[in-house]
Amino acid sequence: MKLEDLAGQLTVSVPVAGQALGIGKDASYAAAKRGEIPTLSLGRTLRVPVAKLLQMLGVAAGGGTDDA
Repeated sequence: MKLEDLAGQLTVSVPVAGQALGIGKDASYAAAKRGEIPTLSLGRTLRVPVAKLLQMLGVAAGGGTDDA
């Protein structure tokens, strides 16, 4: 999973967010349940907002880091 792959999407699945964070599927869902990964509930589906995921990773929505 590359950051460029995330940039073109508004939301991703919990496992994809976990992959971007370097954790597995089970750990991703556990982190989402604890509120450590921000999620949106759409019916029975959990989605992770890419903007918040990029913020967690310290990457600005435009692709640069927030270090500036």
